[in-house]
Amino acid sequence: MRSQLSGRLLVIYGAIAANFFIAVAKFIAAYFSGSSAMLSEGIHSMVDTGNELLLLLGVKRSNKPADEQHPFGYGKELYFWSLIVAIALFGIGSGMSIYEGITHLLHPTEITDPTWSYIVLGIAFVAEGISWIIALKELLASKNRDRSFWQALRISKDPSVFTVFCEDSAALAGVVVAFLGVYLGHTLNNHYFDGSASIVIGLILAAVALFLIYEGKHLLVGESADPQIVRHIHEIANTDPAVADLRRPLTMHFGPDQVLLNLDIKFRPNLSVAELENAVDRLEMKIRQAYPEIKRIYLEAQSFKGRGDLSDSTRNAQ
Repeated sequence: MRSQLSGRLLVIYGAIAANFFIAVAKFIAAYFSGSSAMLSEGIHSMVDTGNELLLLLGVKRSNKPADEQHPFGYGKELYFWSLIVAIALFGIGSGMSIYEGITHLLHPTEITDPTWSYIVLGIAFVAEGISWIIALKELLASKNRDRSFWQALRISKDPSVFTVFCEDSAALAGVVVAFLGVYLGHTLNNHYFDGSASIVIGLILAAVALFLIYEGKHLLVGESADPQIVRHIHEIANTDPAVADLRRPLTMHFGPDQVLLNLDIKFRPNLSVAELENAVDRLEMKIRQAYPEIKRIYLEAQSFKGRGDLSDSTRNAQ
């Protein structure tokens, strides 16, 4: 079975190849046609290429092993670089597209021959569509059956996938807008359509970037695991015969596949130390079998009286 890491890399490599090829083609089309919308689309694709390279850097660095300075590993490197990607998309991609559109409205240039633009936009739509489908399949693979697609996108902890999906969605929308701008501008001989299309592309990029910034901030600060996972972990612990009571499990993502779990459990009275150790091992095994992404489990046992006393004991299972 293909690993989550290989699936993640497939999404990023596919997006890099598509966006770089498309960016070069769009700049050539913009040169020959004089279209502002095509120039904005070229900038958009070039920014996307750089963004995917940053995501690739984040994936590589997030898989570094833990050390003394970073005992929980480097998983959040991916969250940091995905936030940088969102900021770049907003500042460079959106900003330059809007600026180019306004400049074109103030100082219009005639669209000479839109043929190149149409050809490149058609190729771009196919290439971006392939990249979008790859990202969509990876996103759907992690989706729960009882969740909508929007819910799956919102709770995804893997920015390398949902960032590419959002960028590709914006790219497909941008291609459609650019086509309308070039077509209407050339057909009606009105440069306002072309310049306005460039501004609309910039606004689309801004909207997507703000969404990615919002999601990236939550992941970087420290977001809990999926609520369904938390509830299931509670059920696993609560149904164990050695457990009398427990508080709500506390979780935090250090990366898409790295979760920290803290369990505050009150065990039944009169358990021996050996019985307690067996109960802890049993809980850890059940939780890890259900959720391999939980890499660290911290278990705090409430005070109890038995053949062996244990008060506020913390167990770190790595």
